[in-house]
Amino acid sequence: MPAGANRKRERQYEHIKESSKKRGASEGRAKEIASRTVNKQRARSGESRTASRTSTRDPKSASQRGGERSHSGSQGPTKDQLYAEARKKHIEGRSKMNKQELLHALGR
Repeated sequence: MPAGANRKRERQYEHIKESSKKRGASEGRAKEIASRTVNKQRARSGESRTASRTSTRDPKSASQRGGERSHSGSQGPTKDQLYAEARKKHIEGRSKMNKQELLHALGR
């Protein structure tokens, strides 16, 4: 259990560790999963001395983000994604546009 944790986090750690062991994780792996989970939640709630880099940048979990950062690949969104966005914005002539033209029409 991490140093400086309160009783709630200790109970949470034990619960996660036992659940992991029931699912077939080894003792060491169960402890690791429990520690990482508890530490992450402590950092997000501001209980730890040094918050993790990810929690300070974006406190939302992946499911809460709902794809907010899904288009940040090296080449940006795909042509199909751009086309769908153009359709939502009712851009005329979108079916004949290539990716660069769609980017321009969407103001990117």
